[in-house]
Amino acid sequence: MDQNPHRAFAYDEFHDLRLVALYDTLNPIAADTTRFFLEMAEPSTRSIIDIGCGTGALTCALAKHRHTVTGLDPSGAMLDIARRRSHGSLVRWTQGEAQTLAEVQMDLAIMTSHVAQFLLDDEDWQATLAAIHKTLTPGGHFVFDSRNPLTQPWDAWTKQSSLQHFDTDEGPIDMWYQFCEITRNRVRYEIHYSFAKSGEKLVSANELVYRSQDAIEQSLIDAGFRIEHVFGDWDRRRVEATSPELIFVAARP
Repeated sequence: MDQNPHRAFAYDEFHDLRLVALYDTLNPIAADTTRFFLEMAEPSTRSIIDIGCGTGALTCALAKHRHTVTGLDPSGAMLDIARRRSHGSLVRWTQGEAQTLAEVQMDLAIMTSHVAQFLLDDEDWQATLAAIHKTLTPGGHFVFDSRNPLTQPWDAWTKQSSLQHFDTDEGPIDMWYQFCEITRNRVRYEIHYSFAKSGEKLVSANELVYRSQDAIEQSLIDAGFRIEHVFGDWDRRRVEATSPELIFVAARP
């Protein structure tokens, strides 16, 4: 997602055209994640909005299954990729954020790839939840994920532990994470990209918020949602201290 340009964070993977073109290669959506959301979108689900849809991999998978889908993202560069996907012509693509949604009614709102963690300010997060609640039809569902802070995943954000190698049309690329600092529940880190063919090196400075399960549950209740399930992984297992994910299924009463 795009962020305030006056912040010190780059989030280049959402802006830089070279990285946007490589986004799906460097950040592929897992099969179990796609399967989970396809199962959530039951045949009776008429309309779906994918908030922070990025390059539209999941969005188009839902459209392929004959759902009426809207893909929403603040990055025009990401949406340009999404529109060119197979089944992309079936999706209504909109540039913007949840708080700027028009008067539309949806049966299901989804927000995956840890988009919730880019909403750093609690006021912004609460306003986003209010906008999503307003968009849903009565009985509609909001499903999203956030990394479980109890696992402290940033401990593995070193070059040695996180280095990945990719063979791409741009030649070999190495990518790794570098933890910088944590202040309360906000983690600052860098994503490093090394292009072997050109010798270019790029560093994207990022920040994520790690809200606890209790904090997220309370924010949903405050926004008027009823929490139906919280899963610890995409196979729907219960949340434990070692669970990598917090996956919320909430309903508008």
